[in-house]
Amino acid sequence: MRFFDRGRSTAEVADLLECHPVTVRAAVHRFAAGGIAALPDAPRPGRPARLLTGQDRATLTGLLDESAAKGITWTVPALRDWLRAERGVEVSADWLNELLHREGFRWKRTRDSVRHKADPVLQQTARIQLEDLRTYGWQRTRASAT
Repeated sequence: MRFFDRGRSTAEVADLLECHPVTVRAAVHRFAAGGIAALPDAPRPGRPARLLTGQDRATLTGLLDESAAKGITWTVPALRDWLRAERGVEVSADWLNELLHREGFRWKRTRDSVRHKADPVLQQTARIQLEDLRTYGWQRTRASAT
């Protein structure tokens, strides 16, 4: 409230507090209606989230470390499904992604390529066939060279 008393606008206060102006307005309305006691967020409706316990996290860390040693990769949705089946933990993929980052796990997006599995002999044969099918350029150069 002191920011507003000093003539700051809602947008300026939101910028200073690094939040959205709607959040600032909601806090101001709660303060006006109930004072300081009304500022903490009210309880959220619905079932409380089931957090991963320390044992769940340790098991997940062990699984990922063991899989990495074997060269096995996991996606976050696959890990979520594994947690549901093996540990009975229901967690969203987005939240699991956040937890893995907090635990220090880092990964790169996998590429959809099988280029490294290609047979070099078959690739060379295909290149030769493509060169033979060209209608200009290579054939003219070849004809002018003779």
